[in-house]
Amino acid sequence: MAGPELYFDKFLGKGSFGSVSLYKYKRRHDGKTLYAAAKTSDHKHAESLYIEFQILSELKGCPRIVQCYGTEVLERRNEEGCLEYKIHMEYAPGGSLKSFSNQFQDKKLPDALVRDFTRMLLEGLATIHGRGYVHCDLKPANILVFPSYINKNGAWRSSHELKISDFGLTRRDGDNTWWQPHHPFAGTAIYMSPESISHGETRKGLDLWSLGCIVLEMYTGQRPWWHTDYKLNDLKNCHGPLIPRDLPFDAKLFLMTCFSPEADDRKDASTLLNHIFLRGDVSKITESSPMSAKTGSNPRNITLELEKLRQRLSDMRSIFV
Repeated sequence: MAGPELYFDKFLGKGSFGSVSLYKYKRRHDGKTLYAAAKTSDHKHAESLYIEFQILSELKGCPRIVQCYGTEVLERRNEEGCLEYKIHMEYAPGGSLKSFSNQFQDKKLPDALVRDFTRMLLEGLATIHGRGYVHCDLKPANILVFPSYINKNGAWRSSHELKISDFGLTRRDGDNTWWQPHHPFAGTAIYMSPESISHGETRKGLDLWSLGCIVLEMYTGQRPWWHTDYKLNDLKNCHGPLIPRDLPFDAKLFLMTCFSPEADDRKDASTLLNHIFLRGDVSKITESSPMSAKTGSNPRNITLELEKLRQRLSDMRSIFV
């Protein structure tokens, strides 16, 4: 996409490291109007944009990662004569997960959609972590929604696909050079994990903790830590966000794994894709399940999960609402 082919359409928003605008262009072979998003940063935040472009270039073709166009970061002077830096990316018509949730009553997503979206995010994290990166700022505002259509039993129905975006704070797995006591987090504080706050540990467990916060937010319509005045000391003491009593039991199991005080106990994205929370045949588990599991009416692995839950309930300091 050469510059002259792009035409400004509208301003989409502004973030910590720059602004995003919508551009339109004509597809050459049929003249169809298409859209692209342009992310622009000033000289102060140019390094973050270059980091993001490098990572997105490595992740080209990954279906759960927002795609970047072009082969380099574009540099030009704006109307004020100041240098600005720009990259072009695919446009998400559905907006961010944050804005998408606003369409639902009390901002709560249906259970089936939460499970589907969680699976998509884990697929994206498995790709990111597999390339040796940690996103470090996973939150609803950095997840993009792409409307789609699927053919089910001969009938077309609308659907949605999620893609992870905003890689400006992404770090290599294990990199803690960014950490400073007076600024003890890489991304957004309420989505950060205990070990990242305490001593700057940047490993895949950070993203899985953030994922738990997002799942909780999709279910409740409220940001994590809604129940208290958020303080970093809560995380340093390994307290986790409260898990509502009325969530499906397998969802509680999943969230408790994400909020494990020990990062290694959160497993990894590929393992969590096989969690019972994402397997439809066992999505109706309730607190009464241990009794039926002992009788053999449920799979043995469910019994093991429930035993782990009982142990974790006694170990974790967070309590159910």
